[in-house]
Amino acid sequence: MASTKQSAARVSLYWLPLGAGGHSVRWNGRIFEALAARREHRPPCALYHAALEVRIGPDRHVIEMAPVWAGSGDHGAVLVGPVGARWLGRSSLFQYEVRRWTDGLIPDIDEAVESPQCVGRSLVRAQRLLELVPQVPRLTWGRDELHAGDMWNSNSMISWLLARSGHLVGNVAAPERGRAPGWQAGVVLATRQTHRRAGNKPRGQGRDE
Repeated sequence: MASTKQSAARVSLYWLPLGAGGHSVRWNGRIFEALAARREHRPPCALYHAALEVRIGPDRHVIEMAPVWAGSGDHGAVLVGPVGARWLGRSSLFQYEVRRWTDGLIPDIDEAVESPQCVGRSLVRAQRLLELVPQVPRLTWGRDELHAGDMWNSNSMISWLLARSGHLVGNVAAPERGRAPGWQAGVVLATRQTHRRAGNKPRGQGRDE
């Protein structure tokens, strides 16, 4: 019976090229990566952002972060956060939304690379992940408010959800010759919160709630 329940769930990770379907975002991403690579004395990498698909029995949910102004209709948005700066977030032009979209679509999924990657089949963890989506911290997209050495963005949200729901994130990596900016920020926050719950709050913690 337990094995039947376990096989009823699947959490899949999709890696989408940054700016897939949008030339402006893609070129801005290339400029950002060229500058970052020069500063860090390494070759430029392809940039990716992550999205999740969670299947529990016949039910399917898409989890992603996207600009509020992208698309129309009900996308299953559960919270909104600021982009660039908190004061800019007063305008919908500078807001992102976190989506938990039942039977939703992942834009430009046809351009996904080395995807989907199965990151879990536990029913309990999959359900926990879905429950956590409305609890994603409303941190500022593109800023390092955590002092984690990495910006907060869609990759941060995905890694935070996976880590907080008990999925292993240590072996998750962007496609070959690629990079996923922000991934580490989500892992850092999840680790801090886990330590805090255990009564072992790390020193030097920034604002993360």
